[in-house]
Amino acid sequence: MAHKLVILGAGESGVGTALLAKQKGYEVFVSDASAIKPVFLKELEDNAIEFESGSHNVERILNADEVMKSPGIPEKNELVKAIRAKGIPVISEIEFGYRYKGTSKIAAITGSNGKSTTTALLYHICQVAAQDVAMVGNIGYSFARQVAMDPKDLYVIEVSSFQLDDIVYFKPDIAILLNISEDHLDRYNYQFENYIKSKFRIIENQTAQDYFIYCIDDEVIVKHLELLTTNTNPLPFSMKQEVKKGGYIKNDQMMLKIQEERVTMSIYDFALKGKHNAYNSMAASIAATTLGIRKEKIREAVSNFHSLEHRMEFVATVRGVDFVNDSKATNVNSTWYALESMQKSTVLILGGIDKGNDYALIAELVKDKVKAIVCMGTDNQKIVDFFKDIVPVIVEADSAKKAVTASFKLAEKGDVVLLSPACASFDLFKNYEDRGAQFKESVKEL
Repeated sequence: MAHKLVILGAGESGVGTALLAKQKGYEVFVSDASAIKPVFLKELEDNAIEFESGSHNVERILNADEVMKSPGIPEKNELVKAIRAKGIPVISEIEFGYRYKGTSKIAAITGSNGKSTTTALLYHICQVAAQDVAMVGNIGYSFARQVAMDPKDLYVIEVSSFQLDDIVYFKPDIAILLNISEDHLDRYNYQFENYIKSKFRIIENQTAQDYFIYCIDDEVIVKHLELLTTNTNPLPFSMKQEVKKGGYIKNDQMMLKIQEERVTMSIYDFALKGKHNAYNSMAASIAATTLGIRKEKIREAVSNFHSLEHRMEFVATVRGVDFVNDSKATNVNSTWYALESMQKSTVLILGGIDKGNDYALIAELVKDKVKAIVCMGTDNQKIVDFFKDIVPVIVEADSAKKAVTASFKLAEKGDVVLLSPACASFDLFKNYEDRGAQFKESVKEL
């Protein structure tokens, strides 16, 4: 009898898992409560994978030997509760991909902010060093799909806390934990502690042969580490202290010390600017060193890397006003990093779906740098109430076009208009990419 695998959710992770499972001889059934996107529908049909959309066949699902749950589906979902009650094992897509990765290595990156940038930078370093590598996870293809369609010797994976929630054996050779701030608390019963534990699962299966690269300047990480017994090789990085092993920045020089290998580089040569990116560059460089990549290649890659779309992306200068697209800032901490790197007077576009945001985190920076706020969302009351005594001008807009027009009117020559919403985008847009694309389009029309 073939092992019955039910997959909940037919997005990238669900379909990626389905393709790999079919290849490995599982009896696969994909179930999605919503309509399936045409591109994924075609793949399921082309590969003769059974599926349903628009509803769940509960009886069939509860007859599974194992369930792969897409990261977007919360534990409080009634069907998930029924699956758990019946004792059916639930795994995530990265767990399933891990099962079939063979002898390949994994570098996994998590954190509340900077994951995508660090993942893309490490991938870029590996490419410059001519490694057989793929970049997967929250960025690009799912890990399972890559394993099925085009296996590599090395996978650089961007991992979210939701994916880590349902791992069993998943173990990266290199784990990077950039930072932890309050995010997605709606998924963790509003308990910060639950979210922290979730992030730390990235190292729970690691052994003495593996590396754990983490920010020692992050108090949340350091406090939680004190409660854990770990088996891994710790390689901390810092901008505040010298570390014996790992990396630090002192007198504008990045110093890396891993075993016998020493790497130094001026932070002025980093392609990515801003304090937060110095952390990201350090983390990726340490990971590259543990992979045995030569320091010349690391230096070359870190100095010629282009940043990601929708992450502090310069769009255009219109009549002396700079426009910056940071649509990927879906939480307050991301917006803090964006504001922290602003050198000019700023018109800030905020808003969308609030995930339990605490705007007090950015109050100081807003007071110092922001001359006006444009709220871009369907419900902006919380933002208006919080900032009304801090910022002289607050206006509301219900589309990217209106937000850009309003910002441009409020900005003067030498100012910057920053889209860094601190919120999810699903009220007015399909996703943060759509939000960023509409923003850029509107800027071009000015």
